Amino acid sequence: MTDAAYWLIAAVALGIAELLAPGVFFVFLAIAAGVVAATLLALPDLPPVAQLGAFGAWSVVTVLIGRRWYRDYPIESGDPLLNDRAGRMIGASVIVTEPIVGGRGRVRVGDGEWPATGPDTAAGTAMRITAIVDGIVSVEAL
Repeated sequence: MTDAAYWLIAAVALGIAELLAPGVFFVFLAIAAGVVAATLLALPDLPPVAQLGAFGAWSVVTVLIGRRWYRDYPIESGDPLLNDRAGRMIGASVIVTEPIVGGRGRVRVGDGEWPATGPDTAAGTAMRITAIVDGIVSVEAL
């Protein structure tokens, strides 16, 4: 088997690794291995050190190209607040559980209670979340 075949097998293996563990990184290494395989078809007597050097260089080039691509063409999410619990809670209605006195109290958010800041309000009053800063909910009257 030729060195080009080994590099082609490496390219396929890296492509499969990208499918099994998606992270948008192995694909660039697979492309680099494919380029080295193509280079070895043109230059079959390329020494192994030069092959590894070419693979390293092409890996850097493909990663930089991919990084630029994803910066210029970002992937839009269908739910941009998917992993932003605080962002999802802004605008939600909450109930004051401990009266807000002197600007501080507690509110029920879902099945838990959070410290809150806002205008003085009696317990049991419905409020709306306006912001969450350092784990403290800011509320306003509905």
